[in-house]
Amino acid sequence: MSYVEMNMFAPRIWGFERGDTEMRVAREAGWSRADLVWERLTEAGCAAYMAGDRAGAARLLRRAGWVARLFFSAQDMRRATSLANLAVLARDAGQGARAEALQKQALNLWRRAPEAVGGIVFKPRSRSSLFHLRMEALHRETFHDNMRKRYRAIAAESDQALRRLLVGARPERPICARWRGEKPPVFDDGRKFLAAALLIAEG
Repeated sequence: MSYVEMNMFAPRIWGFERGDTEMRVAREAGWSRADLVWERLTEAGCAAYMAGDRAGAARLLRRAGWVARLFFSAQDMRRATSLANLAVLARDAGQGARAEALQKQALNLWRRAPEAVGGIVFKPRSRSSLFHLRMEALHRETFHDNMRKRYRAIAAESDQALRRLLVGARPERPICARWRGEKPPVFDDGRKFLAAALLIAEG
């Protein structure tokens, strides 16, 4: 994403466009504007990084870091993600000591991931049929247990990715490339957590 393209995309990221249905739906679901802005900035930053636009990625990911720092609690997993992304940028800039310090902060915060998963309340998210929606509703406890088991597995993969990034190595499996396929269709705490787990620039 070039500088010009990023500026054209900015109203969309910040939710200033008229008719921003996604922002409206997110707000109606209980999300703050900052929740969706962080997701959009981080998603666009990771995409720019993977496309080789390191300058554009740096601008976007740093802005996401400020959103996380200003609007999210100190224990929010998205703070860890932004710290990890800032560490990748620092390492690319030859700032090894700063990168290591940021990555260690990210890992320290990410230790709470299994505990955070335990507190997630998942909204029904089946897109395939009314049958699946009914199954989710009828077997709510099983649905939640299965989702938590899956999210803990993803969190463990992200933990390993962060540890590899700490030593300057790429994750064994793609991380941020999975986001588009995994992105939930609903605005709940599960989506916030999954964004935190997957929207990691891969170094």
